[in-house]
Order: sequence, then C-alpha cells, then structure tokens
Amino acid sequence: MLISKALEQAINDQIGQEFGASLQYVNIATYFDSDSLPNLAAFFYRQADEENMHAMKFVHYLVEAGAEVHIPAVSQPKYAFSSAVEAGEAALAWEIEVTNQINGLMDQAIKDNDHISQDFLRWFVTEQLEEISTMETLISILKRSKDNMLFADDYLNRNPIVEEGGDGSEE
Repeated sequence: MLISKALEQAINDQIGQEFGASLQYVNIATYFDSDSLPNLAAFFYRQADEENMHAMKFVHYLVEAGAEVHIPAVSQPKYAFSSAVEAGEAALAWEIEVTNQINGLMDQAIKDNDHISQDFLRWFVTEQLEEISTMETLISILKRSKDNMLFADDYLNRNPIVEEGGDGSEE
C-alpha cells in the first residue's frame, strides 16, 4: 500500500464528507427548484454533481494506492431553509469545513512524507479556493437581491459565477 493507514482512514472519511456535500447541495437545489428559480437550482445541482465527482476521485485514488475503501455513513443534510441567503451561507459553511478537512489530509500526507498523496491533494487545495470564492460571490448576489430572488436567478442566467465545465473534471 502506498499510503499510511492514518491517511487511508482520513481519505475514507473525506469520501463520506464529499458525498454528504453532494446531498446537501441536492437539498439546496430543491429549495430553489421548488420556488421556480431554475438557474439557482441548476447551479446547486451542478455543485452536487461536482461534489460526487470529488468523492469518486478519492475512491479511485485509494484503489490505485492499494488501500481499502470504507465509505462511512453520511449524516442527513439540512433540508429546510428560511431564506436563500441561509441556503447560500450553509453552502459556504460546508465549503469552509471541507477546506479544513482537505488541509488536514495534506497535513497528514506531509507528516507521512508522502509526496504522491501531496501531489494528488494539491488539486483539491486549489479547488477549495474556487469553491469558497464562488459561494461568497453567490451570497453577495443573494444579499443584494434582498427579497427579489428572481433577480438573483436571472443574474446567474446572464452571468454564471462558475464557467460550465469548470468543475475540474478535465483532471
């Protein structure tokens, strides 16, 4: 096995977190979808797909490294929101938490002197900057929209805050 048992366990935990993020984003998407805000819904459905892709990157990495995959149970994500801003802030809080977790994985890889894992994890470190920046931009748009979510939805239609295909799936 190319990675330590500690890193193997931490990556397995991260797989659960990534799948959990995907489910959280599905719930946020349905919040907007049920209010007939198709662009906001589509944005979060894409985010859900991206988080699923992240989980699968970790799964494939463990397999390639000769480690075992043990996907943990995923806790139920929040499904009710009192406002669009609350939904956006929940997404930002999740991304900050995931960033801290990715940093922890990198710390473990550095501690293990595991250059292969460090190289693999650098993509995620960079990705988290994009994720946090995107969520902060979205929250700003939602706050400026105040009670007019149609404005925010239309804004996303005309000005995507993440380019199509910008989910890193080219990697």
